[in-house]
Amino acid sequence: MSLDAAAATLANRLLEDEFVEVLAHHDADGIAAASILCQAMFRAGGRFRLRIRPEITPEEIPREGSVLLCDFGSALPDLPDDVMVVDHHQPRFEGELHVNPHLAGIDGDRSLSAAGAAYLVARQMGDNRDLAGLTLLGIIGDGQVIEGPNREIANEGIANGFITPGRGLLLAGRGLVEQITLAIDPYLPGLSGEPDAARTLVAAVTGEDEVDMETLLSRIVLTAAREASVTALCSLWGTTYSLGREVIDEAGDLTAVVDACGKAGKGDIGASLCLRSSHALQEAREITARYRQSVIAGVREARRLDERVALYEVDDENVASDVADVLAYDLLQDGPVFVIGMSGDHCSISARCPPGVDLNLDALMRTVARACGGHGGGHRQRAGARIPAGGLERFRQELLEAILA
Repeated sequence: MSLDAAAATLANRLLEDEFVEVLAHHDADGIAAASILCQAMFRAGGRFRLRIRPEITPEEIPREGSVLLCDFGSALPDLPDDVMVVDHHQPRFEGELHVNPHLAGIDGDRSLSAAGAAYLVARQMGDNRDLAGLTLLGIIGDGQVIEGPNREIANEGIANGFITPGRGLLLAGRGLVEQITLAIDPYLPGLSGEPDAARTLVAAVTGEDEVDMETLLSRIVLTAAREASVTALCSLWGTTYSLGREVIDEAGDLTAVVDACGKAGKGDIGASLCLRSSHALQEAREITARYRQSVIAGVREARRLDERVALYEVDDENVASDVADVLAYDLLQDGPVFVIGMSGDHCSISARCPPGVDLNLDALMRTVARACGGHGGGHRQRAGARIPAGGLERFRQELLEAILA
C-alpha cells in the first residue's frame, strides 16, 4: 500500500470515530505528531484524550474503544490489529491501520518523521495545511534532513505562507546568553553550562547597535574546538524556519521547548504549545532551562564503564537520551555510544552512532536487550532499550561480544 493510501485509510477511520484514545512518545516528534492529529480530529468534530508517554507496551494499550499511537507502536508485533499507529520506526506491527514510511519504501530514519506521517493523515481529514510547520519539530528533533517527503511538506508549508525560511544562529533560547549557556544541540565545551563565560563572550561581540555575528561564531569555535566535533561546530549556523501560526515562532526553539517538556514529564505542557495555547509558555521556558541544565550536568558527570566500548552511565534516566546525543554527535568519538540511565528496578539504554560510523543499532539493541530480559529497537543509527536493573552486567557482556566480534 502506498503511503498516501495508508494515510487515507487511517484518516477515514479517525473521521468515523467519535472518541479516540491518543498515546504519544514523549519527544518533540511524538508530541508534534499527536498534536497534528488531535487538531485535525477536533476540527472535524471528533473528541480525544491525549497522553504523553516515554514508551508503550502491549499490556498498556486500552482494550476498549479506538486507540491511536504516535511515534511508537511500529516495533510491537503483538499489538491488537485494530490499533492505529502513526510511526517511522522499523515496522513489525502488521495491522492495517498503520502509517509508516518504511512500509512504502521510504527511509523513515532520514526522510519522514512521525510528525510528517501524521501531517499526511491530517491532510486527508480536511484543510489542515496550516499544521505543516509542526512537522519541522519531527525533522529537527529526530535529526532528519529536508529531502523526500520532508521536503515536499516543507515546500507546501512555504508555498502556503505557514513556514518562512531564513538564515541564522541555530541555538535555542531567548537571547544570546541563554542560547549559549543552555546549548546542548550542539553542546559547546567551555560555554555550555557556563553563564559567566557566555555573558563575557556576548559582551565582547556586542556593539552599540548590534552583535557582530561573525566574531561571535569565530570565538565560539575557538573556545569549543579542542573537544567539539566538526559536526557540532558546523551546526551552529544554518537555515532557520519561522512559524507564524505557532506560539513560539522559530522552529528550532519550539522543538527544544516541546522536547524538554516531554522528557521532563510535562508532556501535557509541550502538547498545549503545539495546540497553540500560550497559557503555560513561561512555565514551559522554565522547564526547558532546568531540563537543559540537567543534560549538561549529565554530560559532565557521565561515568565511562568500559574502555573497550563507549559505554557510559548517568544518574538521571530522563537525560540519558540527550546525553547520548551530545557524546555521539558533539564530542569526539570513533565508535558507537551507549548511555545507561538507572531508575529503580530497571534501566534505559540510549545508543547512537557518530557520523561516519555505520552499525545497525536497531537490530543490536533488540537482540542484546532480549538476552537480558528486556526489549529494545529504534532506528538503524539511533536506538534504545529497557532492561531489568539486574541484567546490566549481562547487557555489558552481550554488548561487548556483539561490538568486538
